[in-house]
Amino acid sequence: MALANSNYRFVIVDIGAYGSTSDSRIFSDSRMGERLRENQLALPEPRRLPGSAGPPAPFVIVADKGFALSPHLMRPFPRRDLDERKRIFNYRLSCARQYVECAFGILSTKWRVFMSSIQMNPENATLVIQACVLLHNFTRIHDASADADNGQNMATPVIFDHSRTGRPGAAGLAVREVYADYFCSPEGALP
Repeated sequence: MALANSNYRFVIVDIGAYGSTSDSRIFSDSRMGERLRENQLALPEPRRLPGSAGPPAPFVIVADKGFALSPHLMRPFPRRDLDERKRIFNYRLSCARQYVECAFGILSTKWRVFMSSIQMNPENATLVIQACVLLHNFTRIHDASADADNGQNMATPVIFDHSRTGRPGAAGLAVREVYADYFCSPEGALP
């Protein structure tokens, strides 16, 4: 389980859950999920969205429909009865999620150990994954074709060893509505 930024770098990685467990359950049981629930992930303070006069919006983690909605974790609207506003929100969320998918794709292409099941004991596999994540971020920073920020932002991910859902709350629904409204506004719309 990992969080990646728009530069395809891993920001937080939680390693060690069984592949047969659902993503939502892994996240819920992970230290990453625990820290998010307890507001200990050091997320930036809410800010007004660019060009918006609306209320400050919290920074959010984008996720797919397998995750539980919360004020800091956005998932798409359910596919039934989608109006244009909800379709636009789902599209924009999907575009943001592609950065994470691409980060994993870059990682697995560069470090071929991820092209099949890792055939080693779990302790060694965890160390290999940790090393690959760190090397991935290092190469993203130092690769001339990577990003123009020269690695000033989140070069070293926080890595957790895995230690151990329900209906969305009103706060998560309200945050999703703020983003959906913004994406349909003149300030937040895409051409």
